[in-house]
Amino acid sequence: MTPDRRAMLYGLGAVGLWSTVATAFKVALGHMTPLELMWIASLVSWAVIGLLVVRRGQLGEALSRGWRTAAWAGLMNPVAYYLVLFAAYDRLPGQEAMALNYTWALAMAFLAVPILGQRLTPMDVAAGLIAYGGVWVIATRGQVFDVAFADPLGVGLALASTLLWALYWLLNVRDRRAPLVAQWQNFSVGVPVLTLLLLLGPGFEWHGVTGLAAGVYVGLFEMGIAFVLWQLAVGTVSRTAKVSNLIFLSPPVSLVLLHVIVGEPILPSTLLGLVLILGGLGLQQWQKAPASPAEA
Repeated sequence: MTPDRRAMLYGLGAVGLWSTVATAFKVALGHMTPLELMWIASLVSWAVIGLLVVRRGQLGEALSRGWRTAAWAGLMNPVAYYLVLFAAYDRLPGQEAMALNYTWALAMAFLAVPILGQRLTPMDVAAGLIAYGGVWVIATRGQVFDVAFADPLGVGLALASTLLWALYWLLNVRDRRAPLVAQWQNFSVGVPVLTLLLLLGPGFEWHGVTGLAAGVYVGLFEMGIAFVLWQLAVGTVSRTAKVSNLIFLSPPVSLVLLHVIVGEPILPSTLLGLVLILGGLGLQQWQKAPASPAEA
């Protein structure tokens, strides 16, 4: 099997798992609070990634250096990002939260201007206008000339999560830690913080096997295995664009699963907004594809 073929399989595996997490979020949040879900998922992910770090012989590296970066990076991801994201999913239909969250790539392009000194191209601006037009359609549930959003706080939380995610990756451009080591260190910082928040706040209650299983699933697959598969795909493929475009497969599958398992009716406004968001992202990807001679 060629490296590119193997990378595509890794990428499809990651995208397949990410397609299920919106449903897992809604199932879990039907039984517990965002903070409880965050604590369970983070604990599971910390354990799984820790086992992989040990298996790869990276434990010495993980324990000896990189903690200064992890101290703030762990507060951004997983703590701040996932708490805000789960709070958005708790308030919005899964299809809306999922679609709005896909604008993080555009948020990253715009934030890279002040943070990294990059310039926006006309295509970046066009992509942003199209995609955020889709955000408006979803936020107003098709009533595009009515500024009374169905759930302004939920929409605000979903968009805030995209800013946090984009900021996290932009601020980590110079992070020299190995990906698995960085992820494990971040969770090593995040889990104690989340535990403290849980103890000082509502505490943890037993919500039944279904809620627990959904929380474990989120930690195992969304934060754990999917991350590893995507890192393997990006690290194996000869040209990043070959796997990055696979992410466009995830939203349609997510919508179907939310409809079948959670029972959400698929809103026409979500479909139209998602088409606009993916169209904007597609323009951005199309622009970037020929811009990397080293990958050609």
